[in-house]
Amino acid sequence: MADTADGFSDFERAAMKERAAELKAQGRGGQKKADNLQAVIDAIAAMPDADRALAERIHVLVLEHAPSLLPKTWYGMPAYATEAGKVVCFFQGASKFEARYATLGFNDAATLDDGAMWPTAFAIVEWTPAVEKRVVDLITAATA
Repeated sequence: MADTADGFSDFERAAMKERAAELKAQGRGGQKKADNLQAVIDAIAAMPDADRALAERIHVLVLEHAPSLLPKTWYGMPAYATEAGKVVCFFQGASKFEARYATLGFNDAATLDDGAMWPTAFAIVEWTPAVEKRVVDLITAATA
């Protein structure tokens, strides 16, 4: 099972499909979660290569480091929300508005508060180990 730096490995894709099947088997509430997860996977798959590579990595990291957040689409983009439906973080591909960079954004449900002013959106132009570490730190802080 190949693991690629710019996308989901075969293992990750299989695991997500299995999880979607598990949620469907849980009944009505599980069906909605499974449908939301599938909608996020489909939205990511439809992105141009550069956006898709970033969105896939963010998706994996959110599922791994913030398992309490539920995937859903928000304005057609991948987002991750609380059980109450409040979006904590979201990905916006550069192609969405023909911007020069993709964005990882956080809403007020995220706990990134730092004094009287703090950033709520972060531009991403390339995936590097340093970017991955920063994204993990942000996701962890947002859900603390």
